[in-house]
Amino acid sequence: MADAAPAPERRPEPRQPGVREVLLVAAVVVALVLAAAALTAVLPREVQAVVFHTPLLIVVLVLGTAVVLWRILRAPSP
Repeated sequence: MADAAPAPERRPEPRQPGVREVLLVAAVVVALVLAAAALTAVLPREVQAVVFHTPLLIVVLVLGTAVVLWRILRAPSP
């Protein structure tokens, strides 16, 4: 009698985020934005001028985008 071939191992399908996870991330982002606005409101006028009248936000967005893209590129392939 021939031995039966072993069943191939199946990897579980990657789990997609659900509505609960999406709402949680959205709530965290809103809380962070509100905290940043509150922090900016209590800064001295000179520091507020730097925040509002320089390309500081653009620099932060470019750096944040670079970090996200780097993490995507460095993600382990399945």
